[in-house]
Amino acid sequence: MALLTDIDSWPAGKVAKRIISLVPSITETLYDLGLEDEVVGITKFCVHPDSWFRHKTRIGGTKNVDIKKVLALQPDLIIANKEENVAEQVMALAKTLPVWLTDIVTLENSLQMIRDLGAVIGKKDSGLYLANDIAARFEVLTPLQKPFTVAYVIWREPWMVAGGDTFIHHLITGIGLQNAFCHLARYPQVDFAISGQLHPNLVLLSSEPYPFSKKHLAALQQKLPNSHLQLVDGEMFSWYGSRLLQAPEYFSWLVEAWNKEFLSKKPG
Repeated sequence: MALLTDIDSWPAGKVAKRIISLVPSITETLYDLGLEDEVVGITKFCVHPDSWFRHKTRIGGTKNVDIKKVLALQPDLIIANKEENVAEQVMALAKTLPVWLTDIVTLENSLQMIRDLGAVIGKKDSGLYLANDIAARFEVLTPLQKPFTVAYVIWREPWMVAGGDTFIHHLITGIGLQNAFCHLARYPQVDFAISGQLHPNLVLLSSEPYPFSKKHLAALQQKLPNSHLQLVDGEMFSWYGSRLLQAPEYFSWLVEAWNKEFLSKKPG
């Protein structure tokens, strides 16, 4: 059929009525834009909203889509993401079904995706309102008073961090942090025994995709004795749909705490 990389490839005036979302943050956005029966399939990682997670048909994970189950649902639109989903699976689906492949790296990318999504599902005004609301909340977000360095950790065994060409990087720099691994691409593996020489002020352990908890803080603290380690809500840093409505308030809370923690210290 077709692989759509932008809204201009979607037939003018057509409204998607049977949608499969392969992207958890976009699944939540579809719900917040007012859809219900139109969404016929989601992944096992689409945990929001809970009612959809419990009752919608699951078509596998974001990395292991059940192609046969997707075809059986006869969607008129599949929404995928360049980072979240496997290219080979996306291309296999696009041979017979329209697949919209989103690519989100910046906040503006996410806002445009929301506007486009509203148009595709027949909720243009709702999409515009949601995007404008998110933008307005980020505009009043006050960044850190000093440029603290940070390592944003997403995985262990091996340790992996967010590099400089990710949506996470865009958000953390937007609140005044300097990504210690901005010179690396995507989600590189790092050896903290070596990279610890960077001595980032902050090391943030995300709640997803790896479910970091307090027990992991002590082990990593030994490798980074001069850094402040903290667990953070990964959805706030990596979900690029309607979850962004909540992100500025969460970031403001973090910024206030970090200003108190580091304001009298020289960034290292």
